[in-house]
Parts: sequence; C-alpha cells; structure tokens
Amino acid sequence: MHMTHACFTPAERERLDRASVLLIGCGGLGSAVAYALAAAGVGRIGLCDMDRVDLSNLQRQVLHHTADVGRPKVESAREKILGLRPGIQVDLHPVALTSENALDLFRQYDLIVDGSDNFATRYLVNDACVLTGRPQVHGSIFRFDGQVTTFVPGEGPCYRCVYPTPPPPGAVPSCAEAGVIGVLPGFIGSLMAMEALKLITGRGSPLIGRLLIFSALDMGVSEVQIRRNPECPVCGEHPTIHELMDYEQFCGGVGR
Repeated sequence: MHMTHACFTPAERERLDRASVLLIGCGGLGSAVAYALAAAGVGRIGLCDMDRVDLSNLQRQVLHHTADVGRPKVESAREKILGLRPGIQVDLHPVALTSENALDLFRQYDLIVDGSDNFATRYLVNDACVLTGRPQVHGSIFRFDGQVTTFVPGEGPCYRCVYPTPPPPGAVPSCAEAGVIGVLPGFIGSLMAMEALKLITGRGSPLIGRLLIFSALDMGVSEVQIRRNPECPVCGEHPTIHELMDYEQFCGGVGR
C-alpha cells in the first residue's frame, strides 16, 4: 500500500483502484500526471502519444531518461510507471489522437487528462469529451506560466466556452519555440493529478467553473471564474456540433 492511501477512506481507495484515466500526451505535463496518479493508486492508466523521446525533452519530461532517447514515449513512460508500481495496468496508444479514433478511445476510460501542447488537439479533446460525456482535466504551460481547470459536461463550461476560437496561426509559439522552465510541468502536472484524484474520489472541490493561473517568476496564483456559454456550439443550449471535425483546418491549418 502506498503512503498516499492514508489520505483516503477505504471506499475512496477502492474508487481509485477501479478508476481508468486516459492521458493525452506523455511529455512534461503527462509525465508528472502519470507518476502522481500511479503513486496514488489509480488502477488503470492509458497513455496516448505518437512521439519518440528526444534529447531536448529531458529537462522537463521527467519520466524519460537519456537512455530512452529514440524510444516511443508511451513505452518509456510505461517502464517508469511499472517500476514505481508493478501492479498497475498501463495501456499504450502509440497513435495520434484524431477525429477518427477519439470517440472510441475516450469511451474506454472514465476520465480524460489533457496534457497536449497544441490547439488542434485541445479542441478535439474538448469536443470528444462533451460528446462522450467524459470529464476532462485541462492544463497548459508556456515559458514561466501555467494554468489548470476541470471541465465536466453538464456541470460547467467547456474549453470552447472559454476559448471560442483558436488564435491565428503563428500567434502563439510552441513550447519548443518559446521554451518552458523545467520545473513548471511538474508543478502544473501535479495540480492536474490532484484534480483527477478529486474527481475520482469525490473528495474536495474540483476547479469546475474556475481557471487557476500560476506565474513561477513571482509565485503568483490567481483564479478566474469561467462560465458556460449558452451559445457554445458544442455544450450550449442549442449545440450545432454533433460530430468531430477537421481540427487542423479549424485551427488555421496548423496544430499550434
């Protein structure tokens, strides 16, 4: 039994053991989330990422080591998770998340955690979560700043309510282009894992309708209230999105 289990009741520990969580991305955020959820006793974790480990990843993606360079990230991540907790079930999905596979994949899990680093995937994850009724923990990082929130269909806003349209192509540089301080993914990823644990156990108050914003340079933490948009095309009163679309095209032809 892990020490973390002392924080939870027997009923909550059983919920953790029976829970299934799908992580989108095994990079900086996904590494921190996966390790924390495994240590906390989550019984089944799915890893969705088509990338391979690159040397430039190692300063912020803590599940991957120098010897893993060139390996699929999902395989590297599973090895470290099983090294921590051999009894956990780790499912590998070494594919790109697409409009063709997202709905079927999401239906296999109770909860989705989005650690992706591009807008096309974020809109895809959001729409697939709404259409399948799956709760989503969302996090993002940029240079020295990060943010976390939780979207639960029917209980608050969705990603589209907060960000109705993507930024113009090229307006926001990628993490690789702008850089991310190495400690930030671990911190934001840990907050994301805590959100997932709250949703699974029913303990505490998840960030539904609240966006937590963190600035590492001044250690400032702020919270913004976010509301459901009744005109939202996917979760509003009269939704117009009933199936997944071409999200690369929606975001201007680029993933970032």
